[in-house]
Amino acid sequence: MLGRKEINRIIIMKHGYRSLKTLVLKTGHSKNTINKYLSNPSPERADRDWSTRQNPFEEVWGEIKEMLDINPGLEAKTIFEHLQQKYSDKFTQGQLRTLQRHVKIYKAQEGPSKEVMFEQEHFPGNLCASDFTHMKALSITIRGQPFDHLLYHFVLTYSNWEWVYICHGETFEALRSGLKKSLLQLGGVPKEHLSDNLTAAVQNLTPKGEFKVRYKELMNAFGMTARTTQPSSPNENGDVEQRNYRFKKAVSQALMLRGSRDFDSVEEYEKFLHKLLTKLNSSRAKLVEEEIACLKALPERLLADYTLRQVKVTKFSTVRINKCCYSVPSRLIGETVEAKVYEDKIEIMYGQKKILQFSRMRGNCKFSIDYRHIIESLRRKPGAFGHYRYQEGLFPSSIFRMAYDALKSSNPKSADKQYIEILYQAAMNGEESVERCLRKLLGIGEISLEGVQKMLGLGFNQSSKIEDITILAPDLKAYDDAFGLEANI
Repeated sequence: MLGRKEINRIIIMKHGYRSLKTLVLKTGHSKNTINKYLSNPSPERADRDWSTRQNPFEEVWGEIKEMLDINPGLEAKTIFEHLQQKYSDKFTQGQLRTLQRHVKIYKAQEGPSKEVMFEQEHFPGNLCASDFTHMKALSITIRGQPFDHLLYHFVLTYSNWEWVYICHGETFEALRSGLKKSLLQLGGVPKEHLSDNLTAAVQNLTPKGEFKVRYKELMNAFGMTARTTQPSSPNENGDVEQRNYRFKKAVSQALMLRGSRDFDSVEEYEKFLHKLLTKLNSSRAKLVEEEIACLKALPERLLADYTLRQVKVTKFSTVRINKCCYSVPSRLIGETVEAKVYEDKIEIMYGQKKILQFSRMRGNCKFSIDYRHIIESLRRKPGAFGHYRYQEGLFPSSIFRMAYDALKSSNPKSADKQYIEILYQAAMNGEESVERCLRKLLGIGEISLEGVQKMLGLGFNQSSKIEDITILAPDLKAYDDAFGLEANI
């Protein structure tokens, strides 16, 4: 049977007014063959239901079928390696592709049913979706330091208009800030909001996975109806899941063109992302216009970016917020303060005034202790330092930790008291100054409180030395000459 290329060659030659005899000579085919293809240039290939070569796995096919029936997820390569191990010297590596073909045909003809995805119909202005996606795989750095972060990802399911917000955890504050900034950028509000079972939105311990109260309040504030996927079906949020993949791929490509994954600041990185999003959204302009025309107006009053909490300062001079412990000045012990919990920071308010701010910690049972808040009490009770629960928080840097270890090694009985006094010097004279002293003392192997005090005293005297400075009286004639004025006599 001639191939398509050869048939076309015969037809072209015939169109060149070549005789049948010439065609026979030029092509090497018989008259009957040439006449056959000239009369029917597209002959149908006869169906063939037999194999042209013997199946090398025919003897063990029953065993292979049994393995696939028990575990349909088995791959042909795994089965092949098992057969090679069981029947040594019977199967060669070149037969793997043959087995893969037979297994593929068997699964398609007799294998289990596959999950069907049901294409959904979307309407403009109706539905938006939210999700969080990790960006660690892209290796973003800020001034050379790894920037471990997530992106809150907002997508309109009809037009695929999207926006992102940099965050550090799947918290309610991140969800609220991300949704708020996305809707502000969009300029309107869709009717419904879809998410998977985010812990920030859904109370997963309840039988029906009910929405949390503050998430309901967030939806009510924007006038949106909340929807969520089934716990075992994250694919129901497929639009934003697919956009997660495609957006990260677009970011990766843009980083390659940029030539660097390092940024001078988080703000520069954020501008880079937003510039890319603007470019991506511009390609959907027509659908976005349809979407915007159907959106509801933004509420006149927008929610704040923080959650306000009332917390009482414990006798340990700490407050507990989101299962993490933070120290506060000891003068607030027993008082109730307000904590403004943002996505990335916490502000402590008292008497309607901000008195303290610290970075928000992620996870549970973590602590942040500032030695300045408790140093006065610690000086009066130095014995408490040895078994203090949050002792690790009282080492501002590795140099302070090394200094304490050196003190414990040289004079264990007075080490705690000396170290507390060194911390007091850091609170009074500046942490950097004391750290420089400790670094020098560690270098010569003579760490002590007296050594620190002596070095600080020398530094203070040198910096406070006053030199005599002579101030000359200005020559006013120079001003007269500059403005062309005559001197008053």
